[in-house]
Amino acid sequence: MISSNTKVNDFLVDIQSTFPDSFETIEAIQTLFFEENSQLNDDIKYGGVVFNNVDKLIGGIYLYKTYLSIEFSHGATFEDPSNLLEGKGKLRRHLKIHRIEELESKNARFFIKQAVKTT
Repeated sequence: MISSNTKVNDFLVDIQSTFPDSFETIEAIQTLFFEENSQLNDDIKYGGVVFNNVDKLIGGIYLYKTYLSIEFSHGATFEDPSNLLEGKGKLRRHLKIHRIEELESKNARFFIKQAVKTT
């Protein structure tokens, strides 16, 4: 997915050349965010791709050595009947994604929908 933000595009080109398997998953996550709200803005912050809704940070995608993390700024308030979200912070929660197939099995869209609605 091509972003309207040059910094995001440059970041994704770097990821694609160094971590091609992770790139496909990042692109799929990015698509999920924009399918839920096409008015989101993406940017690079804290070493990952972040998503803002009306200038409020709602979440992001971060690449680690063995997994990707989908971070949710207000994830502690989300409905999570299967206890899939991780983290013990006051507000933030995240999903660890090791393979693209986990986007479905960990119900990423369900949480992204909630993130988009928190603002």
